This record gives sequence, structure tokens and C-alpha cells, in this order.
Amino acid sequence: MDRFSSASATRMQDDPDDPGRRDGGENLPERQTGLLLKPRPKTGKPNMYKVLLLNDDYTPMEFVVHILERFFNKNRQEATDIMLHVHRRGVGVCGIFTFEVAETKVAQVMDFARANEQPLQCMMEKE
Repeated sequence: MDRFSSASATRMQDDPDDPGRRDGGENLPERQTGLLLKPRPKTGKPNMYKVLLLNDDYTPMEFVVHILERFFNKNRQEATDIMLHVHRRGVGVCGIFTFEVAETKVAQVMDFARANEQPLQCMMEKE
């Protein structure tokens, strides 16, 4: 048998002066159990940036190929094709990356070129 009889359960619901009553004697609406969540903002794709090499008349072609292989993971044929494009057109795309990666690649190429006393220029541009 229950600890409470049905009479005492009815008394707790009906008697607003009962000290055991949980709602303090007020008639409160039923409590809803749903969760209130903040809507999550939609996350979009990050902006992408092209890393560009600029042509100059002093940097050896083999040095440019080496940079493309080392910093952009190009094979010999891809690196040679990009290097020739830069040589003929004045500028060429080495790769397309998120902002942080593109910024790092530009810094690596520029530091490596300066360490090897080459005037090669590298820059990034929003796609």
C-alpha cells in the first residue's frame, strides 16, 4: 500500500494553507519540461585566399620550382608548369588556402627567399 492515502494526496492538492504544499498556495500553471536553447549561428565556409608568386628578372627558375615543391607540395611537373606560367604572365597561383594557411605560406616563402638572397615576391589575395 502507498505511504499516502488517496485522501491525503487530494488534501495536498486542494488545501492552499497546507505547509507541505510545494506551490506556496498559488495556483501555478503546469510546468513545461522542454529545454530552452539558444539558436546556434549558422557557420559558413571560411574565406579562401590565393597565394601568388610574382615574376622578377633575377630569381632563378630552378629556385622557384624548388619553392613550389617544398612549400606547396607540388610535384616536379606541376611546379615547372606554375613557374613557366609566372615567367610568361608575370604572376601565378601556387595554391588556394584559408587565411591563416595562406598567410603562413607567404611568410615561409618570403623568409626562405630572403635567406637565400633572392628577390622573389609572394603575396596573397582574397579569392
